[in-house]
Amino acid sequence: MFAMEQEFNELKTEALHDFQSQKDEIKNKNLEEKHALRMQLEGAVEELWRQFQEALKQYNSTTEDRKKNFEDLKAKDMKSAQEIELQMRKLQKIHDSINQQKAKMACNARDCEERNKLLKDEKESILVHFSQLKGQMNKFRENQRSKLTALTVLSSSTIKELKDKHQKGECILKLAEMCRKLETEEEKVLPFYASTLSEQEEKEIDAMQKQEPENELANVMHEFGDLSNFWKRYNKASLDKLSLDQARVQLTQENQQLRTLLKQYLDGISVSDEILSHNNPLFIGSSGINAEYGVAFLSKLFPLFTT
Repeated sequence: MFAMEQEFNELKTEALHDFQSQKDEIKNKNLEEKHALRMQLEGAVEELWRQFQEALKQYNSTTEDRKKNFEDLKAKDMKSAQEIELQMRKLQKIHDSINQQKAKMACNARDCEERNKLLKDEKESILVHFSQLKGQMNKFRENQRSKLTALTVLSSSTIKELKDKHQKGECILKLAEMCRKLETEEEKVLPFYASTLSEQEEKEIDAMQKQEPENELANVMHEFGDLSNFWKRYNKASLDKLSLDQARVQLTQENQQLRTLLKQYLDGISVSDEILSHNNPLFIGSSGINAEYGVAFLSKLFPLFTT
């Protein structure tokens, strides 16, 4: 047993020694292969890294503008997203406001429907009243137009009459200036004649002037009471004119008589068949008729020689 154990131990030791030696050989071989593989892989990795760096540089060079555009677009996208979010909030607020306004409109529509009906009825009544007022205004306008036409005609006639009166007034003033030059000293000092009325009659006239006029003529006389001095001068001139007219008529008659007597006298001192056929005051016949006629004629023509 001991020998078997010793032999087994020796076999075990040899097996362990062989195993260890094989293990070291395999380990060394593996290390060498690993080192070789590492070197190979490191070269491949360096080559791949170099290719990667070149690809990266080429990619960066080719995609730099795109990257820049991407960054810009990304920034714009973020800004647009913020703006969209803000606009969405605004839209939500507007949508809520629209809903509120729709609710208010519905409420106001219900509230205003009856009011519109009342306003419509009031409008119809106002239209009826407007039609009536328009008719009244048209009638009033026609009435006023007729009055205006009449007033225009009256104003035209009044203006024409006033112009005539103005011309008459100017003519009167001119005549007054002309007559002023022809006035005597007495008329210049005393232009108005003394009243021939008694004191009682003047008092009665003053009392009548203070009373209200009863008819149109009295009203006109009352309005033109301030022209009393003018009427005095006018009446005095009218009286002078009447007296001068009477004197003129009398002098005209006397002149006509004198012309007739003078003609008879001239016919008496001339001799012709026509004159001899009539009574001749200067021709005295046997009958004495012409003698009496001639004496009467001479007494009229020469009254101073009728002694």
